Amino acid sequence: MKLVRMVGAGVLASMLAACATTGGGRGGNGDDSVAVQAISQQTPKNDIEKRAKDHTELGNLYAQDGRYSVALDEVRLALSADDSYAPAYNLKAIVHMALGENGLADESFRRALSLAPRDPEINNNYGWFLCQSGKEADSIERFRIAYRNPLYLTPTRAYTNAGICYLRMKNYTAAEQHLTTAIRYDSGNTLALYWLAETYYQSNRLVEARQRVNDLSRVIDPTVEVVWLGLRIEHKLGDRDAELRYSTTMRRKFADTPQYQKMVQGQFE
Repeated sequence: MKLVRMVGAGVLASMLAACATTGGGRGGNGDDSVAVQAISQQTPKNDIEKRAKDHTELGNLYAQDGRYSVALDEVRLALSADDSYAPAYNLKAIVHMALGENGLADESFRRALSLAPRDPEINNNYGWFLCQSGKEADSIERFRIAYRNPLYLTPTRAYTNAGICYLRMKNYTAAEQHLTTAIRYDSGNTLALYWLAETYYQSNRLVEARQRVNDLSRVIDPTVEVVWLGLRIEHKLGDRDAELRYSTTMRRKFADTPQYQKMVQGQFE
């Protein structure tokens, strides 16, 4: 597994990792006390919903391939079949987010939530959008709706996203709690493990940060994010031999990255 498919930073690849872009049935429930099955897990009730689902799922594949205009064409076909199909608006929002069209993304997310207000996947996705838009505090309630839903199949995703947003807010205690919970739900969640290491680094718990990076290095191929974090940890700890190993890896594998340029310039923070 490549970390770039997991970390909540970067362009579409990471965004799609943070967001669920799946199709499914219809509807939701506005009652906080009612657990609502994720729309993507519901079976279409009729041929109209099936057509909307099929076009949405196809659009999702195009979006993952970076073919955004074709993905939006599929969204239009889905909504022409059923203009109250929430997953289509969800996908539309994610594509607009990828294109940097935040106004349109917000509008589509709100439309999706008006149709399925308690859907955990849509709430998780909108939460991630809010977090990416500098509205970290507003995002937390969306993640909470998602991970508190006992019918949500991937609470690890919402806990991870919440942890990342708490980290951006410099609430290291809440970030650690949420990221640790995400790992408890899924021990293979390398995204959560990476951001837990970052949380420890930012809160100056360097030995624990080092251990989490070592854990990551045992389960994924080296990525620039992990190597750069490891290098900064060792630089701060003063272990010059370990720092040299990381800097050598940066030079050999990631010389064309912004992190490498920072290393060369001695900008470790």
